[in-house]
Amino acid sequence: MDKVLVIVPFAFGEEGMANRAAQMDDVRLSPDVVVDFRGVKAGPALFDSHHDWALADVAMFEAGRTAQDEGYAAVCIDTMSDSGVNALRSILDIPVIGPGRSSYLIALMLGSTFSVLTQWDPWIGLYRKGLAECGLADKCVSIRSINAMPDPENLLGGKEEVIFPQLRDMGMRCIEEDGAEVICIGSTTMHQAVPFLREELPVPVINPGPLTYKVAEMLLGLGLSHSRRAYGRPHVPKPGMLEAMMAAAAAHEAGA
Repeated sequence: MDKVLVIVPFAFGEEGMANRAAQMDDVRLSPDVVVDFRGVKAGPALFDSHHDWALADVAMFEAGRTAQDEGYAAVCIDTMSDSGVNALRSILDIPVIGPGRSSYLIALMLGSTFSVLTQWDPWIGLYRKGLAECGLADKCVSIRSINAMPDPENLLGGKEEVIFPQLRDMGMRCIEEDGAEVICIGSTTMHQAVPFLREELPVPVINPGPLTYKVAEMLLGLGLSHSRRAYGRPHVPKPGMLEAMMAAAAAHEAGA
């Protein structure tokens, strides 16, 4: 039995975590793979700036740092920013998978160009950052947004009649005006729109969260993980400092 830990970048309650776990409906995994979802102790609010991206890196790193010791076989990051991936790879031997890079690379297995279809303009910077880091900016023909304020906990529930058609129309612009051959959904918070978009758009639509679970299963089946040449270990690890930082952050948030 292989256990996979999915780290959610928000400190959600039961309902918020259930909305995230609903992504499991969009993927078929082996019965030998068990997926658990875990939120961070404290983290950013909206991923709208470098401020939030920095907080997310620390929060995700702390939430996943003990995964290997807990018996998990892989870690998946539940945000297209891939927050914490690089740091976790530096201390874990098990695969650590982010949906951003995974989406872009799988898109290029399905077509020669892709677009990122997203919900909110302030998220555009995190896609540009991720594309630059993996050297794929020239393969992304557009990043288009409907600029609708996100609700990271409740997601798109109750807004389907408004948001879904807007995403479809913007996706068609990616295809017809920009030349996208594949659409990458820009956030795991948008997963509820994927079945609709797959029916309405004439190109493959990549659902980023479930993709990472399947990539984890594949890497485990092949016995592969990240390269130590690319992700070296820290010579002076400071897990105690990290734990203290996040404990203090959680206490601060609880008292706010």
